[in-house]
Amino acid sequence: MMGHFGFSYVGLLFLLMLFVPNIIWAKNLPKDYTSQNENRLLAFLERVGEVLTSCCALCFSDFNIRLGSPWIWWLAAAFVTMVLYEVWWVRYFRSERTLRDFYSSLLGVPVAGATLPVIAFLLLGIYGKVIWMLIAALILGIGHIGIHLQHRREAME
Repeated sequence: MMGHFGFSYVGLLFLLMLFVPNIIWAKNLPKDYTSQNENRLLAFLERVGEVLTSCCALCFSDFNIRLGSPWIWWLAAAFVTMVLYEVWWVRYFRSERTLRDFYSSLLGVPVAGATLPVIAFLLLGIYGKVIWMLIAALILGIGHIGIHLQHRREAME
């Protein structure tokens, strides 16, 4: 449950799936987007969660593919969740890129751009049986999803 130190190519793939659309997004911000007035505690938790999740994803070999393991279904679910995250980004980039588009849901998942990757990393933590990833993803989720819900509420007013 503690994890085995070593490079994870699966973790690297997940981080690439996470960061590449975010880099593109930095040049395609929603109209009227601002990060001002963010709850400081949520922003702190988001940053800590981002660092911890990224480090865990890369530094525990437990996330690499283990064919024949009954736990492989958790990895498959995590990967499907990341694919849905990519689908959400494609939909955002094809939209008018408004705040409503950015804080939209996908298949009933609220603020999907924040929620889907958190779910994926939680599932990855379950697959690898790495408690540190579970803790990191929970910290990330509180901060990241919390901030997105705050922004969505402001955008809907």
